[in-house]
Amino acid sequence: MSSGASSSGATERPPRTLIIIGGPTASGKTRVAASLAKHFHTEVISADSRQFYKAMRIGTARPVDEELLGVPHHFLGHLDTQETWSAGTFARAAEPVLQDILQRTGLAVIVGGSGLYIDAVRCGLDPMPPGDPALRERLRERLENDGIDALAEDLRRMDPQAAERTDLRNPHRVIRAIEIRSSAGRSGVDLRTAPRLREDLRIAHIALDVPREQLYGCINDRVDRMITDGLVDEARELLPLRALNALNTVGYKELFDHFDGRTDPATAIALIKQHTRNYAKRQMTWLRRDPLWRWFAPDDLVGMRDLIAQVQRDGQT
Repeated sequence: MSSGASSSGATERPPRTLIIIGGPTASGKTRVAASLAKHFHTEVISADSRQFYKAMRIGTARPVDEELLGVPHHFLGHLDTQETWSAGTFARAAEPVLQDILQRTGLAVIVGGSGLYIDAVRCGLDPMPPGDPALRERLRERLENDGIDALAEDLRRMDPQAAERTDLRNPHRVIRAIEIRSSAGRSGVDLRTAPRLREDLRIAHIALDVPREQLYGCINDRVDRMITDGLVDEARELLPLRALNALNTVGYKELFDHFDGRTDPATAIALIKQHTRNYAKRQMTWLRRDPLWRWFAPDDLVGMRDLIAQVQRDGQT
């Protein structure tokens, strides 16, 4: 009896497989994810934490219907701006969706630029203390009154280990690190375990590799399209909600500063492009740290499908 057949002679179903599409912003992840999902007759889970928000369509480059190629996508534009989701919230919401897709098709695609959210699905979550609303409110007040540098200094003093591993320019990350140290009485670094891939499915890690100058050109062009599509008006409508974490996002922050009179329109647009390029560089750094990612040109769909077949046959990359 061949290894691909059961004792009854029926062909065995390929093992349950998760395809993860990573890559820097503007590298073509949406097109690749939709194309692969269409080929394999399956569905896509979005792990882009900013594209969750309904009102933030233009500034997050949330794909429009024609870009989805008729493929069902989950977790796009489903949240109100006032709602806050963590990586844990996402993982708990995504898991039953993932299991349903795998039950029906045997294969699912997850795509996004939010590394923590992808890790929460592919590796699971470390046990962290829940947020303390009262403490969080005090920390937000300190952020509003004293700025991010003061909060970052607090974290350095309270938890030097966490400070070394936290993006100290990201208020959400700094506040959460302080919360963990205050609630748990120990460093968040001590609570984290080495990430281990889940063992209930096979995972193909696909990262999109775009030459730097080409990628930066794509970023600049996309920002110009956002402006043409109405980003300034979208940001102005969201201005009353600027204190929300969801809007601590490239594209909105720079326009809020412009509305405050700190920059002129041309400078605001130039800063959006610059900060988006910086973000893409950080995404690439995160991906390069993990040797499991296999790198492909965005148009090499045949190579990607070959990798997926290999993973289904032999296991993890």
